[in-house]
Amino acid sequence: MANIKSKEKNIKRIAKATSRNKAIKSRVRLAIKNAKIAIDNKDKELTKKISLAHSEINKAVSKGIYHKNNGARKSSRLDAYLSRTKQNKSA
Repeated sequence: MANIKSKEKNIKRIAKATSRNKAIKSRVRLAIKNAKIAIDNKDKELTKKISLAHSEINKAVSKGIYHKNNGARKSSRLDAYLSRTKQNKSA
């Protein structure tokens, strides 16, 4: 445990930020998972779920949770998954 008052405050602030970051990362993972499930099941709300996933990724990037390249990679992989699945279903 920290002995200096400012360091005790830092520990509290870091804990709060960590829990906030974990919640946002969890929302991103859940949105991506739901989008992939929608892609696999040919869900009627497919475009809505994909746009929600992209939105969650972009929010996390803008808040500094993910680096912009990491966010771009997540979005790109989701789009690639969609196009791969469409090609396999049509072939």
